Amino acid sequence: MSSKSPEAFRTISEVSKDLSLPQHVLRFWETKFVQIKPIKRGGGRRYYRPEDVKLLKGIKSLLYKDGYTIRGVQKVIKENGTKKLLTAQSEDKSFTEMKKNYNYSANEQKQPQYSIDETKRKKLMNVLEDLVQLRKKLDNK
Repeated sequence: MSSKSPEAFRTISEVSKDLSLPQHVLRFWETKFVQIKPIKRGGGRRYYRPEDVKLLKGIKSLLYKDGYTIRGVQKVIKENGTKKLLTAQSEDKSFTEMKKNYNYSANEQKQPQYSIDETKRKKLMNVLEDLVQLRKKLDNK
């Protein structure tokens, strides 16, 4: 991060650089996630609060690390709220990992774990996304 204090507001270019994401992706996410609300000043310049940046990091982690889709992340936020996502981000855990740990402590019954390597998981996620897109096309006809 830059030399600003942790509580300082960040411009979109600073957040973009910190998260290694293009600015247009951040603007797009604003349209998909109502929880992202940067302050807009004169000329439409965006200023992100520290909690906005944490939320963006959490969303990025769910999308790129855990393999969620935009709709999947929206569902996670709707079901769990942003607080749990921010907690996972501050503990530097993936949300999926945190959810698994919570489910085991909440439920005494343990279900068998099936693990697949990351490349197979990504392939499955791509197939799922393709199926969702095909379903949308079929529904529109």
